[in-house]
Amino acid sequence: MTDSRQWYVAENGQTVGPMSEADLKAGLRSGRYTAQTMVFAQGMTAWTAAAQVPELGVGSPTPAAIPPPPQAAGRADEIDYEICGDEMQYVVVELDPGESAVAEAGAMMYMEDGIEMETIFGDGSSSSGGLMDKLLGAGKRILTGESLFMTLFGNRGTGKRHVAFAAPYPGKIVAMDLSKLGGTLICQKDAFLSAAKGVSIGIAFQKKIGVGLFGGEGFIMEKLEGNGLAFCNAGGTILERQLAAGETLRVDTGCIVALEPSVSYDIQFVGSVKSAIFGGEGFFFATLRGPGHVWLQSLPFSRLAGRIWQAAPQAGGKDKGEGSVLGRLGGIGGMFDGS
Repeated sequence: MTDSRQWYVAENGQTVGPMSEADLKAGLRSGRYTAQTMVFAQGMTAWTAAAQVPELGVGSPTPAAIPPPPQAAGRADEIDYEICGDEMQYVVVELDPGESAVAEAGAMMYMEDGIEMETIFGDGSSSSGGLMDKLLGAGKRILTGESLFMTLFGNRGTGKRHVAFAAPYPGKIVAMDLSKLGGTLICQKDAFLSAAKGVSIGIAFQKKIGVGLFGGEGFIMEKLEGNGLAFCNAGGTILERQLAAGETLRVDTGCIVALEPSVSYDIQFVGSVKSAIFGGEGFFFATLRGPGHVWLQSLPFSRLAGRIWQAAPQAGGKDKGEGSVLGRLGGIGGMFDGS
């Protein structure tokens, strides 16, 4: 009996659908979709490979039906972790002997004896490949505005060892288990903090010109791939939202931290020139359309930096002396601060 639910397919980073079960099965029979194609329908909790959905009749799930990890050697290192702190957080990663983690340059807070630090090209997701492969991986990071190098922290001791990574600005650190997110996550360029060795940190091009020009993140965002843990930092408070199929959410472009590839991302004008000029929210919103999971931040670093710059003396700001006698007396305070 044919299912009456509407089905969706994740294809080249875009959501295709809705379609009937019969249409989806026809696409599988014709070869347009394969056993590895990620599908979604009402009642499912996450995107799932077609081979793992019994009603589609593709066959029993096999290792070949699951997208392979980015590294040729196998799975990413399985690491344990603890996120500490409230507003200025850091993550403590526990490494067994032989395990490693990669992090952005300058992210390390401390490391225990037995942890060895090594600067590497790219993300170190594959130990194979020649010099050109490593240069290509490093070049991808240049396109996202990140450093050419990353730092690899490996446990060369005989017991468990710990290394900690700190967020660069006030906010939250979020642990992303890529094995539970379909193996791929798209995030803003400065969101990535650290990950288990084996997670690939690449680039995701925004195919729509409007998104590239007005989306706040440009044409290129970071793409995390693999089956291990990755840690992202967000400004302020983090909001996780699961969008149903066809559900839309309009967001300030700077507030996007990460999203699943199944979520379509477009740019929408605020609606009127008056609102754009005097509303203080900018000219464009990001429109996110489900299905899929999204992570939003309440305080983008660019917004925080803008407020700090406005208050800085070189930008025309000055100490207003809030809460002080001189501040309340106005002009008298100015006699002492040179205003």
